[in-house]
Amino acid sequence: MPSPSVSVIIPAYNEAQSIADVVSKVRAVGPQFQVLVIDDGSADDTAEAARAAGAEVHRHPYNIGNGAAVKTGIRNAAGDILVFMDGDGQHDPGDIPRLLDHLPAYDLVVGARTFKDQATLGRALGNAVYNRFAGYVAKFPIQDLTSGFRAVKAHLARDLIHLLPNTYSYPTTMTLAVLRSGLSLKYVPIRTERRAKGKSHISFFKDGVRFFMIITRICTLFSPFRVFLPVSFAMFMLGLLWYLYTFITGGRFTNMSALLLTTSVTIFMIGMVSEQISQMRFERRGEREEGGGKG
Repeated sequence: MPSPSVSVIIPAYNEAQSIADVVSKVRAVGPQFQVLVIDDGSADDTAEAARAAGAEVHRHPYNIGNGAAVKTGIRNAAGDILVFMDGDGQHDPGDIPRLLDHLPAYDLVVGARTFKDQATLGRALGNAVYNRFAGYVAKFPIQDLTSGFRAVKAHLARDLIHLLPNTYSYPTTMTLAVLRSGLSLKYVPIRTERRAKGKSHISFFKDGVRFFMIITRICTLFSPFRVFLPVSFAMFMLGLLWYLYTFITGGRFTNMSALLLTTSVTIFMIGMVSEQISQMRFERRGEREEGGGKG
């Protein structure tokens, strides 16, 4: 059985100082790899430097977003396995074979950074919180939710492309979508280098809020009850406790108690309907895949 072909996708924005070194190292690790650099509307010589180093370059006419660059890479990749990595030199191309060793046994393999390898203390603490929340959503221990160094089966990446946002939160979406779809994920410990040239394009607060919203959106898409049930229970308990308080102190049932209890039931029923819609969507998808396989 022939070995699966590999495409390495490197989104880049104003990375002229580092992209040639990254491409050269990838080509040294895997001369047979297809190396795709997606220049996301850079204002410097990123595209020229990548092309001179031997990469296949695709350019966006203006800056759309890191996730949009990844989607362009997915659409143009020819490999059976897709490897994603950053163009700033923080990821070690020498770790690519370590990710590939676990494919095709797993559907998605992610390079997990240690706490001290995070860019800043604030980002490390923020990622730790997101990892815990995402672990609750996915019912799986998440080691590094936002790592952009990962390898995935190409057909799976194409199936998920419509879910990926145009922003830096594409790793979050891909990870949760894979887990909530019942597919397999493997974490491989890696070491990262501090950015030596240029500066990060990630905003801690803006992208932090976006990561939280992405987690919540994916949760409601794949497992709505994981969001609706806790909220419904919290509203019910507030209504019950407020009723007990007003009954003991004034012997009455207030409008606030009625509102809280009614709201809890409404949220619960919305969650039930959302869960049924989610289940029906997966059943239809399964029927299409079976039908395609028979054809």
